Amino acid sequence: MDVGAVKLHLIEELLKVEDTSVLTELELVFAKNRDTSPRKSFMDIENSMTLEEVNEFERIIEEGCEQINPDDWK
Repeated sequence: MDVGAVKLHLIEELLKVEDTSVLTELELVFAKNRDTSPRKSFMDIENSMTLEEVNEFERIIEEGCEQINPDDWK
C-alpha cells in the first residue's frame, strides 16, 4: 500500500474513534513525529560559509537580479 493510501485509511479510522483516551494517545504519537528541530535562519547558513563562498553567492544574486527579460511576464 502506498503512503497516500495508508494516510487515507488512517484518516477514515480516526473519524470512527469516539474514545477521548485513544485520541489523546494519537495526539502524543503525532507530537513525537513532528520535526522539533529549530528552523535555520539565513544567518545560520551564511555563518557556515567561507568568505569566498559568501562573495560568490552575492555575485550570483546580483547578476541574476540585474537580468531583465521583458518577455518573462507574457
